[in-house]
Amino acid sequence: MKDFKFDGEIKIRSGKGRVDRTVYLSPGAIAIVNDWLEIRTLTPGALLCQVNKSGRVVQQRLTPQAVLFILQKRGLEAGIEHFSPHDMRRTFVSDLLTAGTDIATVQSLAGHSNPAITARYDRRGEEIKRVASAQLEILRR
Repeated sequence: MKDFKFDGEIKIRSGKGRVDRTVYLSPGAIAIVNDWLEIRTLTPGALLCQVNKSGRVVQQRLTPQAVLFILQKRGLEAGIEHFSPHDMRRTFVSDLLTAGTDIATVQSLAGHSNPAITARYDRRGEEIKRVASAQLEILRR
């Protein structure tokens, strides 16, 4: 709980590449986390913790395998046949780039060591290139 601030700042410890970094939630995501905290309570401990079969919150952190299982289950419920948590990273990067965030900021948020890695995560496809090119107007004489 000490790594989450109510303004949406989350400290990620030993994330991808065993690197610590800070990420920020959108207002909608902050509201969802706050709803969870009403159920979970502000007891010190892991933000993501277990809920037993009777629906009682158990102050024991979820394992990475448990998080994977939950995400895969939700993916199937959403009709996504092949899904991995890494797909969320690719979507995060692509959505930020689509929103006009510069690649250096996206690189920092994703925890990438250089912008070339961030560029490999870009899944926006050809249409975004077409739209971007259309913004450059060349005048004919």
